[in-house]
Amino acid sequence: MRLRGLMVGAVTAALALSMAACGESNDAGTANPPVNTQANFEAGTTMAKLKDAGTVTIGTKVDQPLFGLKELDGTYTGFDVEIAKLIAAKLGIPADKIKWEETPSKVREEVIEQGKVDFVVATYTINDKRKERISFAGPYYEAGQDLMVKSDDSAITGPEALKAANAKVCSVTGSTPAEKIKQYVDPANLVLFDVYSKCADALRTGQVQAVTTDNVILLGLIADSNSAFKLVNKPFTKEPYGIGVKKGDVKFCEFINQTLKDAAADGSYAKAWKDTAGKVAPDAPALPTLAACS
Repeated sequence: MRLRGLMVGAVTAALALSMAACGESNDAGTANPPVNTQANFEAGTTMAKLKDAGTVTIGTKVDQPLFGLKELDGTYTGFDVEIAKLIAAKLGIPADKIKWEETPSKVREEVIEQGKVDFVVATYTINDKRKERISFAGPYYEAGQDLMVKSDDSAITGPEALKAANAKVCSVTGSTPAEKIKQYVDPANLVLFDVYSKCADALRTGQVQAVTTDNVILLGLIADSNSAFKLVNKPFTKEPYGIGVKKGDVKFCEFINQTLKDAAADGSYAKAWKDTAGKVAPDAPALPTLAACS
């Protein structure tokens, strides 16, 4: 989905509409998905264990408006959150039985390997290095890496302009964007934090001149900036987001993929987008082609 031409003012106004969260809805107008009360799974599978437990622990991010955000009242909102709820509901687990685990980029593989979470939905780009440690279902969305700068910055027009501007660039430790931006900046000018909200603070105070990650994440930060930031709008990568599970858990991976297919077919995938990221990027994306589980 192309995000070109989105107006920051519209973004800010739209996000303001999405902040309410309480009760049986995770934000205004976003009802929790219906639970599959007839769920029945093969004994010994991850699905059967979770169904029998009646609860699931899901890793997500808590500082990314539109995708994974913990609100002031303790509720969780965003597209990742809604995708996770769809999977839980298909397991027969209602949203109020989900335990959310904050999962920054640098610990995503670790929490899966250690069994601290049952799966991770956290703007988690599928790549070969990560697949050495965990397995991915999906992808459920494809983003693109971009840059966020101050609204009055005219010098940074794309990644190629960073060296000429001697710009310091911020990203998150362990993230794919942090690796991919290295070809465009001097090592001394790359600043890394554990979460993107700290990058936004560094941009606001002038410690860095740009923040880089996937465009949809940047749009959320822009929407929360009171018009202080803007998107350069020159995406330079493709980032397929996957759902992380334990290495080799093929049956669970296939279950999640089927859940995504069902959600695309019955409209719940499009609704999840509309109720969250769709508030600033209205055109719901098509579900990407799902990869084989291994």
